[in-house]
Amino acid sequence: MTIVFSILVFLHIVGAAMIVGYWIATIKEPTVHPRQRDGAFLQLLTGVAMMGMITIPELNMHANYFKLGIKFAIGVAVAVLAVIGSRKVKKGEPVSTGLAHGVGGLALLNVAIATLWN
Repeated sequence: MTIVFSILVFLHIVGAAMIVGYWIATIKEPTVHPRQRDGAFLQLLTGVAMMGMITIPELNMHANYFKLGIKFAIGVAVAVLAVIGSRKVKKGEPVSTGLAHGVGGLALLNVAIATLWN
């Protein structure tokens, strides 16, 4: 089970890189890239899967459900904003700077919570 959990962590980090990487790449002309939406969904799916695995005795993990709840709420917000932004891009409509920075900034906030909050 630890290898499955490690694979989920790896994919979770890849999802964060997809969101934040595209955000940094387009910071001068902010927009939302469809891969940011994919990264947001990847983060949500792997995050929920890891939350479910926390209770497995073999992993010997102790969860801070308050922290995980905050991370989940931010993750849902990132996904919603990324979907809105990617739909606008697909329709050829302009993406507001606030929307584009909301996707990247909230994803970065989630990374900070994950790494700095013990």
